[in-house]
Amino acid sequence: MKIIICGAGQVGWQIARHLSGERNDITIVDNNADLVRRATDILDVQGIAGHASYPDILDRAGARDADMIVAATHSDEVNMVTCQVAHSVFAVPRKIARLRAQSYLTAIYSDLYRRDHMPIDVVISPEKEVAEAALRRLAAPAAFDTQSFVDGRVQLLGIVLDADCPVLNTPLKQLTDLFSTLRTIVVGVRRGRRLFVPSPGDQLFQDDQIYFVSHRDDVNRAMEIFGKSVKRQERVVIIGGGNVGLAVARALEGRPERIRARMIERDRHNAEIAADALERTIVLHGDGMSMDLLSEAGIAKADAVLCVTDDDKTNLLTSVRAKSAGCRMSICLINDPTLQPLLAPLDVDAYINPRSTTVSSILRHIRHGRVRGVYSIGDAEAEVIEAQVLSTSPIAGQLIRDIDFPEGALVGAVVKGFDVLRPVGATRIEEGDVIVLFALADDVPAVEKLFQVSIDFF
Repeated sequence: MKIIICGAGQVGWQIARHLSGERNDITIVDNNADLVRRATDILDVQGIAGHASYPDILDRAGARDADMIVAATHSDEVNMVTCQVAHSVFAVPRKIARLRAQSYLTAIYSDLYRRDHMPIDVVISPEKEVAEAALRRLAAPAAFDTQSFVDGRVQLLGIVLDADCPVLNTPLKQLTDLFSTLRTIVVGVRRGRRLFVPSPGDQLFQDDQIYFVSHRDDVNRAMEIFGKSVKRQERVVIIGGGNVGLAVARALEGRPERIRARMIERDRHNAEIAADALERTIVLHGDGMSMDLLSEAGIAKADAVLCVTDDDKTNLLTSVRAKSAGCRMSICLINDPTLQPLLAPLDVDAYINPRSTTVSSILRHIRHGRVRGVYSIGDAEAEVIEAQVLSTSPIAGQLIRDIDFPEGALVGAVVKGFDVLRPVGATRIEEGDVIVLFALADDVPAVEKLFQVSIDFF
């Protein structure tokens, strides 16, 4: 495919990084020549320095025969105009735009913009993606990372193994024998700085970060086996009343189970907007780092604090202060990936990386053929892929043990119709099956060849 990526920032860079090694013709466009030079020096991509919305710049980038354009600059307006020019001038078949402003999103999602007037095929809202990620974290309080696949029937969870985990030092093969009815597979292990796919003889140790794929009905049992308590969140404190915090509070209010939520917002105008929009959530105006205000919000009895302001350091420090005051769990929004190593020493339980959630969402739409879902792990170190098996796929009709999967790939679940199976060597992969698979970044192209998906993106 020929893809133009507009914006060489963190999101555009990661998308180019993912796609450039997969036999795609990638051109990256950015007004910052240094960012373009960095991309072309490191990645197998072409680069154009200039305004992405200018027709002559898009023409130089190859828009006349491009299959897709991804507008992911820092400006909503530039992204929208870029899609309009790509459609009207160059007839680019597929256009994806990242939009942040709630006003634009409300208009687009309510069909006030007809497609022929605002020709954007897919709108990606980073704040919407972050809010959904936050809700997933709250639903699995013991996990530092979560994602759902196959319409929610399959779950990916990341957890840290504590000293009291009952299955430490036990080979994974033995765990499979002990819990033969458990539809759960450990697909990835991070030990220190190394992320790897475990073999059946590998053991799990204290402080390992493990990723496992499970049938949603078996998640609670799996968590208990790994020594994690399963407790429903009843009291939540939200620090930050912007679009993300407001979206989370609205979602919590809409749930059938009653959750007591309180919000702290520093900006008076935003606090008033949140108070008017919410029915049961108590909104407090002030600094979320204030111990007096945290106490007023009931932080000592809270099951979780969700820190989603637009400042990473505020989120980190507020998480630490909330935990020290007695809050059971802390989740914080972190934009700067270099701060992530501080989370464990600061006793922050889980974090949300907006870049990762946005990149995963965009990749999901780019790889829209037989790949139905993509989730990026860590700093683009691995992917969890949901893909449907084609009749022409090399793996169709084969037993899993006979398939030449790359060393850095492992099948976590096989879905046949309405049945979610734990894969074993004797599981036969058939046309129409849906597979959820973990793959290290270097092995993603080889995995896509097995599914024959890279030739059919949309």
